[in-house]
Amino acid sequence: MDHRTPPSPERLAQGLVALLDVEEIDTDLYRGARRPGGEGRVFGGQVIAQALQAAQRSTDAPRTAHSLHAYFMRPGDERYPIIYRVERDFEGRSFATRRVIAMQKGKPILNMACSFQTPEDGLHHQDAMPDVPAPDTLTPEAALLDELGDRIPAPLRAFLSRPRPIELRPVDPRQLLQPEPRAPRQSIWFRVVAPISDDPTLHRAILAYASDFALLGTSTLPHGVHWLIDDMQTASLDHALWLHEPFRADEWLLYTTDSPWAGHARGFNRGRIFAADGRLVASVAQEGLIRLRSPKTGD
Repeated sequence: MDHRTPPSPERLAQGLVALLDVEEIDTDLYRGARRPGGEGRVFGGQVIAQALQAAQRSTDAPRTAHSLHAYFMRPGDERYPIIYRVERDFEGRSFATRRVIAMQKGKPILNMACSFQTPEDGLHHQDAMPDVPAPDTLTPEAALLDELGDRIPAPLRAFLSRPRPIELRPVDPRQLLQPEPRAPRQSIWFRVVAPISDDPTLHRAILAYASDFALLGTSTLPHGVHWLIDDMQTASLDHALWLHEPFRADEWLLYTTDSPWAGHARGFNRGRIFAADGRLVASVAQEGLIRLRSPKTGD
């Protein structure tokens, strides 16, 4: 049993900040950090967030990122850093566009287009925030996983239970070991586990990172399957994010997702992210691979 003292929330938060703080190695060329202790495939949200940071570093204030559209081409490898090349495709009076190519070992793993706008006022409306329980009334996901104990294989249990810089509190937790078919909708509260700096570019990058949580799994909910117990191949194919309003990633945000369609080994998912005060601060869309390699008996 591992008796090491777990890192403090402050250390976990600063570790996430460091992970997303890309290093400029030449004009419009950046290097993304590796996650300490990372193994296997790089988390897609990390690649999106680092690519967004690279695009933001190439763009002067007051222009701020309002949307990004990314395609994943190859899985990232945790053994190597990721290089980000920024192309300044457009510089307008109100808008600017950046294109980012993420590369490992000389091959592209992600292409992303990102648009920036000089802030201005305009017409306004938004969806109403769903009526869900407050985060303080819900059980953290980490505690829900602890309850499963030895029913999860040891290597997977170690992966799922490692301390994370972002706390998750699901509104209606899905059953991991005996999933039952349910409507393709879910809601989850999230926030960085400790306060971070006021830099809005950092908060946007962290939201981009977290926007890859729970999204793809929404399209598997109607089918009573889960990657923990089923022989499934899952991967994000693309990712789109629209940033609407200012927010803080170290304060509670509600992520509501739904999946209107799945088929042909792909699932389409949508998400809305609300601040605790009810403001719709971001919208998300993603299509991903959900290939069930060994069909469930009785289907």
